[in-house]
Amino acid sequence: MPAIEEPAARWEEVQDRAAAIRRETARVIVGQEEIVEQLLTSLLCKGHCLLVGLPGLAKTLLISTLGQILGLRFQRIQFTPDLMPSDIVGSEILQTGDDGSREFRFAKGPIFANLVLADEINRTPPKTQAALLEAMQEKQVTVNGVTRSLEEPFLVFATQNPIEHEGTYPLPEAQLDRFFFELRIDYPTIAEEEEIVLRTTGRGMPQAQKILDAAGVMSLQDATHDVPLPESVLKAILKLVHSTRPESEFATADVKNYVSFGAGPRASQCLARAVKALALLRGEPAASIDEVRALALPILRHRVIPNYNATGEGVTVDSIVKKLAAGL
Repeated sequence: MPAIEEPAARWEEVQDRAAAIRRETARVIVGQEEIVEQLLTSLLCKGHCLLVGLPGLAKTLLISTLGQILGLRFQRIQFTPDLMPSDIVGSEILQTGDDGSREFRFAKGPIFANLVLADEINRTPPKTQAALLEAMQEKQVTVNGVTRSLEEPFLVFATQNPIEHEGTYPLPEAQLDRFFFELRIDYPTIAEEEEIVLRTTGRGMPQAQKILDAAGVMSLQDATHDVPLPESVLKAILKLVHSTRPESEFATADVKNYVSFGAGPRASQCLARAVKALALLRGEPAASIDEVRALALPILRHRVIPNYNATGEGVTVDSIVKKLAAGL
């Protein structure tokens, strides 16, 4: 797939490609339009995603389908309590040649892909989680003192089951902050579930077709830099993020009563990038407050830490962030 050319000419091309990705995804995935839009936004921002949802809501199918459509090398890692860091990044193995000579050869792990699905990331111990998160942050792995870069584009989409906690290792807040978005996948509507049943109980399910490749994806990512970010939108982003901090002048009564720690500067950075990417996907000429409101939850819900008052009174971070976003 050729790269997108001049900024003026590529705008329409970007819209066509984004629309084609949505249409192809809808051939396989029923509903979940908002989640698909947010995943594509994260993709354009080179951001990693944490998807939280009950079993059977097509998290794995959605991610693998996107990999097929985008022409990316896809790898799935099932996280288990006995998974080791070397199972993710790879290891040195002793290989014997035809002449009897021996030498160590590096066997790449599944992290060497464009799109990595970390299935049930909270089921593996912190040491193994850290190996994945280091690769996410540095875009490289180091084994036996040798550093190897990961191929671009490189994205990690991790999943968690929200109802099973026994035998799990929850991600610390500092590691959660490495994820660009935390997305919550809900039940389908009755009409959507009817369509799911009809599609999956027949003779064959639709298969996604490749419509992009790695170079095309990187070209789309590059196009987001040209989307204007008006000063008023930037100020709204900064106000929103600062309002999550109890000590801030923008903090509301809810934040002061129910929040221990607000979002850090990474939230402002991610939100500024995300609103530009979402505006691009929606065909808007510039980012607006609408995009800020649309992305406040996935950006902030895992970066705002509630206190004991919130836990005791049943106040959720989602409800606090929704109020703050509505007030912009």
